[in-house]
Amino acid sequence: MSIQRKNRAQVFPKLSKISIIVFAVLLIGSGYRAFELFGYIFNENVKRSTVILIPTGAGFKQVDQLMTQHELLENPKAFRWVSKKKEYTNAVKPGRYEIKQGWNTNQLVNLLRSGEQTPVKLTFNNVRFFEDLAGKVSRYFESDSLNIYRALGADTLPAYYGFTPETLPAMFIPNTYEFYWTTSPQTFIDRMHKEYQRFWNDERKAKADALGLTPVEVATLASIVQEETVKEDEKPVVAGLYLNRIKRGMLLQADPTVKFALHDFTIRRVTNEMLEINSPYNTYKYAGLPPGPINFPEISSIEAVLNPQKHAYLYMCAKDDFSGYHYFSSNLAQHNIYAARYRNALNRNKIWK
Repeated sequence: MSIQRKNRAQVFPKLSKISIIVFAVLLIGSGYRAFELFGYIFNENVKRSTVILIPTGAGFKQVDQLMTQHELLENPKAFRWVSKKKEYTNAVKPGRYEIKQGWNTNQLVNLLRSGEQTPVKLTFNNVRFFEDLAGKVSRYFESDSLNIYRALGADTLPAYYGFTPETLPAMFIPNTYEFYWTTSPQTFIDRMHKEYQRFWNDERKAKADALGLTPVEVATLASIVQEETVKEDEKPVVAGLYLNRIKRGMLLQADPTVKFALHDFTIRRVTNEMLEINSPYNTYKYAGLPPGPINFPEISSIEAVLNPQKHAYLYMCAKDDFSGYHYFSSNLAQHNIYAARYRNALNRNKIWK
């Protein structure tokens, strides 16, 4: 053997069959592992489209349990591995996240790590008291109704936004708004103030001024209109009626204000005894508008006051067919005829309260 061949043999020693097999197994194993990890990242992993809620203060263990409890993942192990590699395990962000069926693990972890929540569309209407408002909006937030109610009832709240405790409901205009699930009660209140300011633009303020009313007074009258009729086409008529009474200096004599004073809107028949309640909200006793809204007036009710129907009506009475519509009169004699019909209808149906 030549010296050159001998040196080459020393540099490239002959491999045994066992060494070759071991090397091949390791090569195949590493290839398989690489293929497996590639699948961890890019294979579809989300079983179905859904929304997940990650509470404030939750750690990765809680998120992992959430995925497992709801059986959302084809491969939970892949979720844990990718989360660790992308450092999501130490960066969990609370929120409401909408995930899609067919997403791979990389897409899922990227969304959760980004903290980009899917907003909720919060809608509230048919609200009379702050406890009602707290209950309705808590359905959309992480905060419960008690915490929201406490925030709404803070002693310093009305003055901070330029209201009184009685007029504060005017600031919360029923509508549909976008919020994040993690929105705090205070942030919700701040947003409602901004929406109030946005709503009362120069055009609406000018209309209110032409009626001799402030925005809060418009809201107060609108709240009465809203309680008087559920019929949208009647609202401008009712608004015009009460504006006529205000111009003449007449008592409003609005039954809904008495119900508010009694804190009982289930009343269908306002009795003479009820009319004796000594409350500034009793418009049978006290002239002018009550101290503040008797509910949270909706936009349609506010617009009815700002754009009232012009007529000579001074009186209204529910129709005796219980259709929800009303008879309108410009004189007391005609009103009394309608009122008698309605009382008789109540008696026939044995409605005493």
